[in-house]
Amino acid sequence: MTKGLNIVINSLKLSLKELTVNKLRTALSLTGIAFGIFCIIGVLAAVNSLELNIQNELKGLGSNTVYIDKWDYSGGPDKPYWKLRARPAMKAEEAGLVKERSSALQHISFLMELNGPISYENFENTGSTVYGVTESQMDIQPLHFYTGRFFSPNEFKAGSPVGIIGYKNAEDFFGNPERAMGKQVTVKGRKVTIIGVLKKDGVNFIGWKFDNCIMLSYNFCRQIFNEDNSHTVLIAKGYPNVTPDALVQDLKGAMRQVRRLSPTQEDNFSLNSVQAFSAAITDFFSVLNIIGSIIGGISLIVGLFGIANIMFVTVKERTSVIGLKKAIGAKKGSILFEFLVEAIVLCLLGGAFGLLMVFAGTVISTRMLNFPIFISIPMLIISIVICVSVGILAGIFPASRAARLDPVVAIRS
Repeated sequence: MTKGLNIVINSLKLSLKELTVNKLRTALSLTGIAFGIFCIIGVLAAVNSLELNIQNELKGLGSNTVYIDKWDYSGGPDKPYWKLRARPAMKAEEAGLVKERSSALQHISFLMELNGPISYENFENTGSTVYGVTESQMDIQPLHFYTGRFFSPNEFKAGSPVGIIGYKNAEDFFGNPERAMGKQVTVKGRKVTIIGVLKKDGVNFIGWKFDNCIMLSYNFCRQIFNEDNSHTVLIAKGYPNVTPDALVQDLKGAMRQVRRLSPTQEDNFSLNSVQAFSAAITDFFSVLNIIGSIIGGISLIVGLFGIANIMFVTVKERTSVIGLKKAIGAKKGSILFEFLVEAIVLCLLGGAFGLLMVFAGTVISTRMLNFPIFISIPMLIISIVICVSVGILAGIFPASRAARLDPVVAIRS
């Protein structure tokens, strides 16, 4: 045990000495390892963080949920813009008609979305998103409140001039979001009393723009905005025992009945399943991970040959030392182990530099994009395993050559 530890310590010392003696050669070789680790772990960190954020946003869109819209969210050449644009928009009355004709539907809500100016005293925000929602919205997509509450049934029915404001809007208007409660903002010339503030949502890549929004009841929203100038959508949630595919098929039949489409007419609506979109996102990010791994793998191969070259040169430079060690009793296994450890240490140093680059990149990206990128423990373990594996592959042949040297010939060289 002590002998093996001494070999490891000695190999570490020799590795560090190799770094200082042949700085340029070592730096060039370690660059390949560092860049390879940077590509693989950097891509994994960025892609996994982005995917996690988007998947969390998709969860916020509702489980087992389908968005019925004139627009197809998946896009594609078979769904040209001009064709989708010509479709009729969703109407509020269609929600009840679909519910009557669907056996798989648990809840359905109607939503209208548009941009509108919001002002408070002398401050105006012209880029806010206005949402007009119906009562079932909370059943499909629970909202998270910083303070306050959702609309009451009476407020929905009467179309009361009350609203729920996003966290950023509350900060911009009132400094402290808690001060927003009970205040009145002006929305398109109408006074609206704030009854709730939504929790901070952060960077949002898809779905809702809650931080910069004001939410109104549909009955009030349509009083001050023209519904024809808004983006409207039906949001349908299936029963827990209904599969996403079964829900889509059920809604398709119900919508075709509501729209009175003949068997020869194609659908003039799109059924955008959250689950289908989630699966597509997973497949997309899997491809990105593969591409990043391939690029990183090529860099690691370059680094592997660089490390192997260093080890061959090192064996040649230390031939007489190897011969002397074998002459005084050093076994082939200890010589082999010594050079393997040295190769692994060099790869681990390259990997450490690569991880430092990844860490610096995550810090810069997080601050610039206001989007958290994390390096998980499994990623660190993967990087260590990669470095050790590359070190073994790079060092095994030079180490074997060193172990096979004839001590007499080696001492004379």
